[in-house]
Amino acid sequence: MRTLGPIAIILGAGVASLACRTKDLAISAPFADRFERAELGADWNATSPEYHVAAGALTVKNAYNHPAWLRQRLPRDVVIDVDVMSRSSVGDIKIELFGDGESFDHDRGAYTSTGYVLIFGGWHNSLSVLCRINEHDDGRKAQRADRPVQPGRMYHWTVTRRGGTIDWKIDGQPFLTWTDPEPLAGKGHEYLAVNDWESDVSFDNLEIKPAP
Repeated sequence: MRTLGPIAIILGAGVASLACRTKDLAISAPFADRFERAELGADWNATSPEYHVAAGALTVKNAYNHPAWLRQRLPRDVVIDVDVMSRSSVGDIKIELFGDGESFDHDRGAYTSTGYVLIFGGWHNSLSVLCRINEHDDGRKAQRADRPVQPGRMYHWTVTRRGGTIDWKIDGQPFLTWTDPEPLAGKGHEYLAVNDWESDVSFDNLEIKPAP
């Protein structure tokens, strides 16, 4: 059996150390993930084994509110672009912003996020919402029920936060917006995640940059 020499061991330790530090990095220049690889990799903290990279996209089904968190801190003012698709009639495409980078639903009960939650075609494709912490009741800060998700259609989202205002566009058109009088920021509110309940969804061409 071939054994690793001291240099290989040191290099391996350095790679592991770098992976551990990845979560401490803040995005100060444009960041992109095209998912053109076989595995999700160390840049992501997937809290469910249901996340996979397939056909050049991050795909998931039946994660039951176990997000996949990007291990890099968001700038306080940010522009996020991402292509999204649901292959399910229930729609239900979801991302989280400014969360803690590790939380998930422990019991398939009412999910409480640590950040903002954007859901397109939730609740069996009946409602889209922009939420703060809680997906239900007074956590819903903006909503609309007039545009369900079309299964199999690729949508382009642009989500911008400047100050306390979150602006969400779909395919370049205004979708939902809301201004938080007490914006989530700082420790515990720095990370982005993609999330899922049961729908078969994918995410691709993620780009993040500081808002001008």
